[in-house]
Amino acid sequence: MLSRIAESLFWIGRYIERSDGTARILDVHLQLLLEDPWVAEDAACRSLLGVMGVSVPSEEPVGRGDVLQLLAVDRAQPASIAYSLIAARENARRAREVVSTELWEALNTTRSRMPRRVAAEKVHEFFAWVRERAALSIGIADSATSRDEAWHFFTLGRSLERADMTARLLATRSLSEVSGPSWTTILRSVGAYEAYLRMYRGVPSARNAAEFLLLDRLFPRSILFSVARAEQCMREIEPGVARLGVGDPTLVLLGRIRSQLEYRPILDIIDDLPHQMDEVQLAISAASETIRRRYFPSETAPSWNGKIS
Repeated sequence: MLSRIAESLFWIGRYIERSDGTARILDVHLQLLLEDPWVAEDAACRSLLGVMGVSVPSEEPVGRGDVLQLLAVDRAQPASIAYSLIAARENARRAREVVSTELWEALNTTRSRMPRRVAAEKVHEFFAWVRERAALSIGIADSATSRDEAWHFFTLGRSLERADMTARLLATRSLSEVSGPSWTTILRSVGAYEAYLRMYRGVPSARNAAEFLLLDRLFPRSILFSVARAEQCMREIEPGVARLGVGDPTLVLLGRIRSQLEYRPILDIIDDLPHQMDEVQLAISAASETIRRRYFPSETAPSWNGKIS
């Protein structure tokens, strides 16, 4: 497979997952700001923007509308939903020879219908639309793509981004233990609440909810599941032949963060949750960079702070 095609597929997966994850995080936190009059809106909005990798001038007040503008509809902001959906469509255009007509039409339609502003009373409806469009695109790819290199690069990108977005969502839990989102709210935001109840059969506690989203091997949005899926894709793309150890630097990075989570007591992770989620995000970023150097050496990697690639 051409490096150009592989890179586009990798970033289609990442951008689709990024739009979905950002919509879920914003839906939870903007609704919380609306419902809780005791939340300090400026501080909460700055903390949320920081978690999402966006900085704003300290002298300017930041409100709910600013967060919605920056992270939802701003086409020039690399962390926004609009940017991700446009970038996914552009990468599909560059890989048009291997992207199915159905997926191309889904991404093209999503990009053309992306609004430039969202009315205050339509915010939840907009986030639901973003999640539905992401699910449609992923479902099309899942049901109509051969499990070849194209599929593995697409899924590799999705898996890395999903681990990163779940880590960001968990990091927002630490913004304010008093007024931050409850564990029930966080579970609902990733579609995990019913799956959690089937496993634990009780009101979510910090220990159990964090354990489920971090370490569950069967739930597809847990960090452990996503990292393990990324490792599996890497092995399928380039099966290892070494008799000793692991030579691929991406597998080393992913295996290290997986082991740190899997073999550390869950209460220790919860006590150090912000730092642990930072470690996950740094590992994902480093793994993405090693993939770029190995498979996409001629292009600059798209990032939260770059141009569409």
